Amino acid sequence: MILKRVNNAQEALTGVKDGMTFMLGGFGLCGIPENAIAELVRLGIKNITCISNNAGVDDFGLGLLLQKHQIKKMISSYVGENDEFERQMLSGELDVELTPQGTLAEKCKAAQAGFPAIYTPAGYGTEVAEGKETREFNGKMYVLEYAYQAEFAFVKAWKGDEAGNLIFKGTARNFNPCMCGAAKITVAEVEELVPAGQLDPNEIHIPGIFVQRIFQGTHYEKRIEQRTVRPRN
Repeated sequence: MILKRVNNAQEALTGVKDGMTFMLGGFGLCGIPENAIAELVRLGIKNITCISNNAGVDDFGLGLLLQKHQIKKMISSYVGENDEFERQMLSGELDVELTPQGTLAEKCKAAQAGFPAIYTPAGYGTEVAEGKETREFNGKMYVLEYAYQAEFAFVKAWKGDEAGNLIFKGTARNFNPCMCGAAKITVAEVEELVPAGQLDPNEIHIPGIFVQRIFQGTHYEKRIEQRTVRPRN
């Protein structure tokens, strides 16, 4: 058995460099790799491309990287909660590639499975399809979308073992599973790390073969983007 455990985020991010492309799991602020993002901020690497469902908020998640102008290009689906993202996009400081959410997930899955590309009906006839190959199947038009290529995928799971097997909890099981194994190196941070063999095989969502490095995360905030509560009587 190959053990994938490393001691901390610093070791897990060994090899990250300026100009690389990263996948980052999570949906909104749910299930984001908080420790990996904090380490990217600390390292101060520049000109990176981030593939993520969204861009965090101004002071949390990928918003921390945007604050320091570390992101050159953002490939995402939803970016409506981040004023700094909007400012950088409108000023031309940030290159933005908006992608339909399902297409983003399928392009990650294609990379995970080793497929070079997929055909999807999403976006046909819109600016999403401009400059892309299209093809008809059974009377319906599809757009050719290439699988993503990334050096690192950073994901966050609830529980994992030293062999890299992962279990996600609740809605944190979002873009994390499809990004595992979709990059050259997948780094998983977990809330609880146990010895290999302690997880029930029937409960594992992602097998360790898709993960190269795993570490025990710390100090998770688990913020909520829009917290709406009913006023007290």
